[in-house]
Amino acid sequence: MVDIAEDGRTWLLSGPGSSYALHLTDADELVHLHWGPRIALADAVALAARPLPGHRPFESPLDGREEYPVEGGPRFVRPALSVRTEERRGTEWRFVSYAADGGADDGLRLRFDDDGVTVTLHYRMRGDVVERRVTVLNGGHARVELLRADAATWTLPEREGWRLSQLHGRWAAESRLTTTPLTYGEKVIGSRRGHTGHQHLPWVALDTDATEEHGEVYACALGWSGSWRIAVAQLPDARVQITGGAGHDDSGLRLLAPGESYTTPVFAGLWSDGGHGGASRTWHAYQRAHVVPDAGRDRPVLFNSWEATHFDISEEQQAALARRAAEIGVELFVVDDGWFGARTSDRAGLGDWTPSPDRFPHGLGPLAGLVHGLGMRFGIWVEPEMVNPDSELYRAHPDWVQYQPGRTRTRQRHQLVLNLARQDVQDHLWERLDTLLSSTSIDYVKWDFNRCFTDAGWPGEPYPQRLWTDHVHALYALLDRLRAAHPQVAFESCSGGGGRIDLGVLGRTDQVWTSDNTDPLDRLAIQHGFTQLHPARVMAAWVTDSPNTQLNGRVSSLRFRFVSAMAGVLGIGGDLTRWSARERDEARRWVELYKEIRPLVQHGELYRLRPPTGGLSAVQYVRGGRSVVLAWLQTQRYGEPVPALRLRGLDPSASYACRETGEVHRGAVLLHHGLRTDLKGDLDATVIRLHRI
Repeated sequence: MVDIAEDGRTWLLSGPGSSYALHLTDADELVHLHWGPRIALADAVALAARPLPGHRPFESPLDGREEYPVEGGPRFVRPALSVRTEERRGTEWRFVSYAADGGADDGLRLRFDDDGVTVTLHYRMRGDVVERRVTVLNGGHARVELLRADAATWTLPEREGWRLSQLHGRWAAESRLTTTPLTYGEKVIGSRRGHTGHQHLPWVALDTDATEEHGEVYACALGWSGSWRIAVAQLPDARVQITGGAGHDDSGLRLLAPGESYTTPVFAGLWSDGGHGGASRTWHAYQRAHVVPDAGRDRPVLFNSWEATHFDISEEQQAALARRAAEIGVELFVVDDGWFGARTSDRAGLGDWTPSPDRFPHGLGPLAGLVHGLGMRFGIWVEPEMVNPDSELYRAHPDWVQYQPGRTRTRQRHQLVLNLARQDVQDHLWERLDTLLSSTSIDYVKWDFNRCFTDAGWPGEPYPQRLWTDHVHALYALLDRLRAAHPQVAFESCSGGGGRIDLGVLGRTDQVWTSDNTDPLDRLAIQHGFTQLHPARVMAAWVTDSPNTQLNGRVSSLRFRFVSAMAGVLGIGGDLTRWSARERDEARRWVELYKEIRPLVQHGELYRLRPPTGGLSAVQYVRGGRSVVLAWLQTQRYGEPVPALRLRGLDPSASYACRETGEVHRGAVLLHHGLRTDLKGDLDATVIRLHRI
């Protein structure tokens, strides 16, 4: 809900457990008042009555208090908005009006004007998550250049000892959680790569003394799938602000012609007094309710052919894998790279989205029919934003890629990036993908993006910098159009693993490929970081072959591999034609168990009981009167006891029966799981089910 003071200059947005307040001073300075526990409008008005601090030499009283710092005037913090017109650079705005919406999607819009440049700040409460974005409109200048337009600046309360948590990594080691003390100055994370990136997820969390389940946490996440930047600043007076948005620097987003506007992506934030786990559960509920399409539907158990076959595929071979997959209970069969054009390696074929006549002489229809006849859905892999120089598309349109004139066209993975900002490229991709999905009964598309921008040029375009943002907007528009035209098709976002995971792409896809690393032990740390922000409902995880020949050669039991992958959206990627009858029978039982607990895993509340830092780790899912625990144990030292697990999220006055042991527990259960390993490097894992009685 939105409450407004009588003078129309103090605004209070409130969710079930938190409030966000801001105030416009008599000098039209928009200052932040409160973000934290729920308060009343009278409390916000009292906060607004407090005067700003007095002048200090070489400092500004606005710094660290202003709701959305612009460039220009008495400000020295990082500006969220930097604008250049033909006359001047900077902003000196005046307040024009506000508008507030009632109902379930409470929103507030504050409009300011600076000599024909209109800036509108948007706010909306989604539960206890505040969504913020900004619109800049050129209302009369010949041209307005947006050098920088961040989505929001978040202001934290005055406290000592702030700690900053972030998710960092690299290819095959994404989403690694790290927490460090926040020091004076700026901490900047982001991507200069044209996509979200493996190196950082666009999320930060700050606290002073929070644990997993106790204490206050402030967290922010950006919904953008291109280059981005988030800056966390501790100012000289110890106040903390977080500024973030699209683009990796201030070199220019786009030119606005008269009447043209630009709207930033959403930068969402939340406050929680339930520790980091409580913040995560708020994020998860928000995404299931307001971000992920069709989030109430179960995601199916899938098989993906990549690790089993790589590029060496044929219709007969895929059919054999499909039969084995159906036998163990797989619900979705996905043919990965290698089904199209001259695609016998990563050196050719990208861009030619028609089935290979050598491998699929009658197209994909016969295989899709077989898969559907086996009771499974059928999916394919694509990488529409890329092209191999050795392809029919590139030979016909070499100017369709990103490139700088007179410079080498940098190849990564033997491919170039199509300039999706071009209308002709957008039209071509729509025609090819729409034809593909219309001509074959396809239920699922894995959409990959296997290299970064390096030569982001656009010869002949008056303002080539707009490529960086227009590429992402075109991607969103293409996905939106395909989903509308083919509502039966689900989409997965992939970028060499977890290189494009954010709230923006999740608004258009049904799940994401978390990492190319399918080693079950490595995955525990990746999944631990991933769930700080995103729900298990979108976290794809596979069971692959042992030893793990893709990365580290680690040997692990089928049991450990399955329990690791069952923490998210279960998939299988091993070569089932090489699995023994005993392994296939065991896999079938694990798939049956996953289908039983799937409503809890994909739609329940997640509690991280113990982090994967060695020894015992565990997660718990709770939904209604049911709960399931997934636990993993690494090698023990001789004589070292394995700790019991104290469960969370259960009714302390109720009794729960354990399916595995038959024991009845009451309240906050201290669970003895029975895990044990030897000294040879073995790994153990278990699934424990409880239900209320």
